[in-house]
Amino acid sequence: MDNICVLYVTAPGKEAAMEIAKSMVSLRLAACANVIDGVTSFYRWEGKETEDKETVMLLKTTEKLVPELEKAIKKMHSYSCPCIIAFPVIHASKEYADWIRSQTR
Repeated sequence: MDNICVLYVTAPGKEAAMEIAKSMVSLRLAACANVIDGVTSFYRWEGKETEDKETVMLLKTTEKLVPELEKAIKKMHSYSCPCIIAFPVIHASKEYADWIRSQTR
């Protein structure tokens, strides 16, 4: 059985995140996407310490779809180096895991 994963992805704002999230669900690469606006990110980019407001997406999918989902996100994303991190889910209720599998390719 294909394992469930959650992708953590940041975007420059709510509208960009909503567009990506809706597209990934429509393409059936993700069963569900949560968009969390108003995150403050601190990081070093091109030798400079930076602070930005960003929006986080949590996308629920299956492990086999992670490479295709990453590729589709990068195609739509405005960042040259977007944060796309996949976490394995160590437990999900059977009903929810089955639902994720049924809603993705």
